[in-house]
Amino acid sequence: MSPTIDLNSDLGESFGAWRMGDDEAMLGIVSSANVACGFHAGDPAGILRTLRAAAGRHVSVGAHVGYRDLAGFGRRAMDPSSEELVGDVIYQIGALQGMARAAGTRVTYVKPHGALYNTIAQGGRQAADVVAAIRAVDPALPLVALAGSPLVGEARAAGLQVVAEAFADRAYAPDGQLVPRSRPSAVIHDADAVARRMLMLVHEGAVETADGTRVPVDAQTICVHGDNPAAVAIAAALRSALEAEGVAIRPFAPA
Repeated sequence: MSPTIDLNSDLGESFGAWRMGDDEAMLGIVSSANVACGFHAGDPAGILRTLRAAAGRHVSVGAHVGYRDLAGFGRRAMDPSSEELVGDVIYQIGALQGMARAAGTRVTYVKPHGALYNTIAQGGRQAADVVAAIRAVDPALPLVALAGSPLVGEARAAGLQVVAEAFADRAYAPDGQLVPRSRPSAVIHDADAVARRMLMLVHEGAVETADGTRVPVDAQTICVHGDNPAAVAIAAALRSALEAEGVAIRPFAPA
């Protein structure tokens, strides 16, 4: 039986006259779209446009929830109270569910964004808040989390389905964590290198780290960041390389 993998990308992040990424092109490549919910990026008209395009291409939709941080694109560490964070996550999922329904599709999973993603990956109070928020909306909604992180086990223990994620265009440290974006080598722009690394992930269950060693990574979905200037070329090369090796691209949660 051929191996399968999901490809996802962060979309719906344009805001007014400010354009981020090429959603139309990415939706022709990926199998799942993490759509912004308006807190870290995205405006209602643009989000709806992306959702309609995803529905037209039968791409699965996930709620890309984040901190309430438009100015910082959701990449600044924050410490909201539990009451605030639970409410914010419920609000974002609910808003996207309503818009997805209007666009002829549905929200099939939740993936936190940016600083929220990184903070809850290590478990702790904010992780428990996000899990509680998802369970309050729909405990059947899968949570996408960093492969190998403490959050994977904690969310599963709380009753959520967890989909472990690897990053195609991010460098890995020897401990399996992502190299911080503050470092020059954190984001990989070479499409061939990205494809080679992800083929290793699918076939060998490992990724090459920044120092050339290998670290085990068990992932069911691969993210290509939509805000990378080379995102479309990287995603297209990655999909072509995977399919050439007999890997089927399928969403983990069908639309």
